[in-house]
Amino acid sequence: MSTTLTIRFAPFSQIAAPKPGRGVKADGTPTVLVVFAGKDGELSVGTKKLLGGAKETVDRAAKATKFKGNVGSSLDILAPHGLAFDRLIVLGTVRKEDEKDLPPQPKDALAGGALMAKLSSACKVSVLFDPPHGASADEGAALAAGMRLRHYKFETYKTKKKDSKDTKGPEAIDVTVGVADPAAVKRAAVVQDAIVEGVIAARDLVNEPANVLTPVEFAKRAAELRKLGVQVDILDVKAMQKLGMNTLLGVGQGSINESRMVVMRWNGGGKAQPVSFIGKGVTFDTGGISIKPAAGMEDMKGDMAGAACVTGLMRTFALRKAKANIIGAIGLVENMPGHNAQRPGDIVKSMSGQTVEVINTDAEGRLVLADVLWYIQDKYKPQFMINLATLTGAILVALGNEHAGLFSNNDELSERLAATGKATGEKVWRLPLSPGYDKMLDSKFADMKNIGGRFAGSITAAQFLQRFVNKTPWAHLDIAGTGMSSPSNDINQSWGSGWGVRLLDRLVAAHYEK
Repeated sequence: MSTTLTIRFAPFSQIAAPKPGRGVKADGTPTVLVVFAGKDGELSVGTKKLLGGAKETVDRAAKATKFKGNVGSSLDILAPHGLAFDRLIVLGTVRKEDEKDLPPQPKDALAGGALMAKLSSACKVSVLFDPPHGASADEGAALAAGMRLRHYKFETYKTKKKDSKDTKGPEAIDVTVGVADPAAVKRAAVVQDAIVEGVIAARDLVNEPANVLTPVEFAKRAAELRKLGVQVDILDVKAMQKLGMNTLLGVGQGSINESRMVVMRWNGGGKAQPVSFIGKGVTFDTGGISIKPAAGMEDMKGDMAGAACVTGLMRTFALRKAKANIIGAIGLVENMPGHNAQRPGDIVKSMSGQTVEVINTDAEGRLVLADVLWYIQDKYKPQFMINLATLTGAILVALGNEHAGLFSNNDELSERLAATGKATGEKVWRLPLSPGYDKMLDSKFADMKNIGGRFAGSITAAQFLQRFVNKTPWAHLDIAGTGMSSPSNDINQSWGSGWGVRLLDRLVAAHYEK
């Protein structure tokens, strides 16, 4: 079982060394001091004062290891001479030239994550957050947020510890962060904590097994947002049949678990036109009749990462009381090859009235999103729609795990997403849309096919979606490479990353709130 993490903020004056001989607490918990260094190991006046005679130890260690104070580098000194702490960690803060302008959230969240990586077992930690360049309240709050994001583990279904002989309860990592203005950092932490809660909520959903997180169960969990003031409407199969949402319903008709659509609304912007986020929520994707290979199919529990992001994002907006009107909508289905499953060659009529020939039942996410996109643009007339979906394997071939694919009919929205992606570290890369690709979706029997052939698979999927947005400014984020099973980094060690919550929260905060 993982350790518990407690973080509190205090004035610099409360970060003091224990009395000599008092390094280890009475219960045996080791004590750790963390300080921050600048270029060539430069320390602030306050840090030098706290270290006292131990500064000589730091200087010697820095010289021996050629420590330059760069971000990602550190000194880790056990039983430091001249200090009553059991361990001293010095973290670098000097950034590369192209990273110097990054805002506090990614910059110091990454530092917090790097720190957390060094604290894998129980300890009492004192952090003097006093880098030579100074630190804002936002930076202090982001440091703590990074620690929390790195600390996250999904262990809901683990019943035993790795060491079965260990019968003690969870161990604790107790952190006190010394900052210049604790009250200001605590205010800034309200926003950062809301973002962390949204990311964690999204991660939890992606990590859940599909036998637990059915479409109905997912809808129930989304409905819990009502406690935070979010209006939540759940549409069942009958309601969607009445609306003519046949492309969505066709995907789920082979499963014993009924499909759902959930619309979540946060009203914090008065009479302003809403913004909207739409998520693909295929709680498990076998591929249907066009069944996937068995190897790796267990990962398809994460084919609802788009819906998870939207749900976590709405939680963040509610917790920080966003000053905007925001709609989050998710289409929830399970794609199974049951006796009533949709067949290749079937033709379905979407809510928009357009007909689709289903060539491949494993190209199901676009069928789900088609009806949800049409419903949202028609009913709510939003300023924009951004949909997120683990939509195509082709995006992994094109971009790997470093960027999500971005497709859009609006340059301003695309530019804002790209800039925000760079600022948060949740990066996007725009790919083209053009009428030439539309021809690849032509069908002999219906208005369109649901796939366009072997080539440009991510682009033709986006072209398909574009047919259901009318003239609403719209962006499609293909997160197949970032939403699940993405590489670990300083602030995420989880299979489900919660990708997109930080990106889209900042987009709204920067451009669409009062």
